[in-house]
Amino acid sequence: MASFPEPTAPATDRAEVFLRYLDFFRATLLERVASLPAGALGHSALPSGWTPLELLKHLRYVELRWLEWGFLGRDVGEPWGDRRDDRWHVAPGETLDTLSEQLRRQGEITRAVITGNDLATVGAHGPRWDGADPPPLERVLFHLVQEYARHVGHIDIVAELAGGSRGE
Repeated sequence: MASFPEPTAPATDRAEVFLRYLDFFRATLLERVASLPAGALGHSALPSGWTPLELLKHLRYVELRWLEWGFLGRDVGEPWGDRRDDRWHVAPGETLDTLSEQLRRQGEITRAVITGNDLATVGAHGPRWDGADPPPLERVLFHLVQEYARHVGHIDIVAELAGGSRGE
């Protein structure tokens, strides 16, 4: 697993720092979900009702929505494809392997967006922003780091309850 991006580790620029954190959180999420017993993947251990597979799919769509659909302004088909009936959803046939691979590929796209743009670049206008002015890439990345940090904490709790690997 990736090691935590310590604040004292030298970095060439702020983009590298964002990449390190996003890579760390993505790898941690993948490791925690993979450590769960098969029966725990599609079942919720929490009153809120989400499952580990739903969380995995959700974070792939979070990256898609914020960077491809939002920042780049691309048509991504179904930007809310992780939701059905106002909750996270995994379709029959979506497995740990397929969802993990989709998240890894989305991470490659995220890396390309970050390395291909200055952090001060303002995103494209589009439906993601609901008529507001789009934010610069750096603000989008702060949001992504916050999303990942929060949800990795959630999966740490679920993994501990299910006997999977534990976080700090």
